[in-house]
Amino acid sequence: MTDIVLVQPPIRDFYLTAKRTIPYGLACIASPLLQEGWSVEIVDALASKKSQKIEIPPEMSSLREFYAGPDISPFCMFFDFRRFGLDPESVGERVGRSAPFLVGVSSLFSAYAEEALETAESIRKHCPGAAIVFGGHHPTAMPEEVLRHECVDFVIRGEGEGAMAFLAPAIRGEVPMESVPGIGFRTAGGKLFLNPPAVVADLDRVPLPASDLIDQTFYQRGPKPSAVITAGRGCPIGCSYCSIGCSSWCGFRMKSAPRVLEEIRRAVLDRGARFIDFEDENISLQKGWFLGLLGEIEAQFQGLGLELRAMNGLYPPSLDEEVICAMERAGFKTLNLSLCTTDRAQLKRFGRPDVREDFERALSFARKFGLGAVAYIIVGAPGQDPMQSVIDLIYLADKEAIVGVSVFYPSPGSLDFTRCAALGLLPETLSRLRATALPISDTTSRQDSITLLRLSRILNFFKSLDPIEREAVLRVAAKPCPQAIPERLPVAGRGGETKTQAASRREAGKTLLRIFLQSGAIYGLSPDGRIFRHCVSEALCGEFRGRLLRVFQ
Repeated sequence: MTDIVLVQPPIRDFYLTAKRTIPYGLACIASPLLQEGWSVEIVDALASKKSQKIEIPPEMSSLREFYAGPDISPFCMFFDFRRFGLDPESVGERVGRSAPFLVGVSSLFSAYAEEALETAESIRKHCPGAAIVFGGHHPTAMPEEVLRHECVDFVIRGEGEGAMAFLAPAIRGEVPMESVPGIGFRTAGGKLFLNPPAVVADLDRVPLPASDLIDQTFYQRGPKPSAVITAGRGCPIGCSYCSIGCSSWCGFRMKSAPRVLEEIRRAVLDRGARFIDFEDENISLQKGWFLGLLGEIEAQFQGLGLELRAMNGLYPPSLDEEVICAMERAGFKTLNLSLCTTDRAQLKRFGRPDVREDFERALSFARKFGLGAVAYIIVGAPGQDPMQSVIDLIYLADKEAIVGVSVFYPSPGSLDFTRCAALGLLPETLSRLRATALPISDTTSRQDSITLLRLSRILNFFKSLDPIEREAVLRVAAKPCPQAIPERLPVAGRGGETKTQAASRREAGKTLLRIFLQSGAIYGLSPDGRIFRHCVSEALCGEFRGRLLRVFQ
């Protein structure tokens, strides 16, 4: 028997990035509970290679127009809708075998709330005596929505480390339920009781995450375990699309560098991790603190082959030559840079500064120190001009950075969520509050958004060509487009492919690229070699094609 079980539910979507799903938050919540003497288990439904192809939900059926396929070309995107991880029934059975008195269910994103609720219903069936509490961003922003479901007894708003250790004795009747930080529940009379979100004022006082409760064998990068660490919480910048910026409940707090180093030591020396992703919003914002941390990482872990990343994105104005040099010496191989957009009108709506000068400076220093770069831009926001997004792509065309396009989705609790609600732009269901569902259609239509995604794939493939390959493609692009597009191309497979198969896909990609540069039409490639045309905006494709050719010819 286990006192408390913490659950990461399965999700349903077009794809899953497993290295971004390590249940770090649950490990952070578990550590104070263990310190208080409770026995704790983490049931991670996503720590499984199981994935099942399922029918696309009815509210997303219109996406079939845009996700035609399957496509094995280098420009491919999504096609199958899948459940990733264990099914809710299996999760309920596992929790039931542990017979806890309290079960915490992680509900981080509103788009996946349905899966969390289905998991809770299964847990209720297999463990009827347990109290079920939801935590994460979704119940923090939308507690009323969560508490209308009978399978949920409580929500915790805010940070679980500051609340769960109080909730456990409250369940046992040792302290008043109303005294639990961040607690939300319905009273006997049906009224809603909500405390303000729980905030841990001093992050150093929270014990190290109980990462030994995580299935480390699943979360590996190559032969070695990987780890997630957050060095702080919140963000002092007030971007309109973010729900934890300076105007939110969260505030901005950092752990001390020695505290972060202690966590790194645990991950590297005790568990053998060699890949560490800092999931902070702004780990580099405080230069002195960051330089101190990087210097200690270099000194303490030199020769171990660490690879460090900040996949949530780095703020370019916080990166100068000294910082980037220190990042490389500590183990960073790639800079994930938040560009957002180059359109000043859209930047004003986002509440973001124009960081192009800082971005270009960061790229020059990345090149100097041998680092790769990824540049993130946002498309599809309310009021955003899709032609300006094409200009963003062209701006990045000759930059040494992979282009990452993020389709805007309104995050509950953000200013843009409120704006979208006022404009009647919110989708009808929570499940569409995700980038893959192309959630809103405003000045940028859904067809525009999918077009911009596909154009970014074309651009990244074009940038991957060596100078001789690129010259050959551009030389053919200058000729008139042949009237007859080939019906088929020779192919030799994809995913887990041999070098020969990869070369085959690359050659097919160059053919499709030439067709695009001649005609402006985007084609995909079926597994049997059949060429088919994607549904895209001809206007955006034409604008992108013309501007790209002017840059390189």
